[in-house]
Amino acid sequence: MENTPKGGAYARQAAMLCQDKAFQLYLDRRRRYKHQLNESQLPDGTHTAEDARDWLVAACKITSRAELDSNPAACQTFRMIRNRFNRWRTRNKP
Repeated sequence: MENTPKGGAYARQAAMLCQDKAFQLYLDRRRRYKHQLNESQLPDGTHTAEDARDWLVAACKITSRAELDSNPAACQTFRMIRNRFNRWRTRNKP
């Protein structure tokens, strides 16, 4: 019997978010701002879907996106990240 949590709605939302080119761009710009880098040091398009996944699981303190549906603290962190991204996306429409 496997004890690995199965992914539900939040895990699927997280997977789609990590595939989103706008979210990857958000992570590029967030890292640039946080580490005071310029665009030549960290160009747009640097983060991949895999980078986004790695960043998200680290930020939520989990090992798999599937845990989002069974870990209330991780789920709350994910919702906060998604809300911040959505606010950023609204302000940064091309």
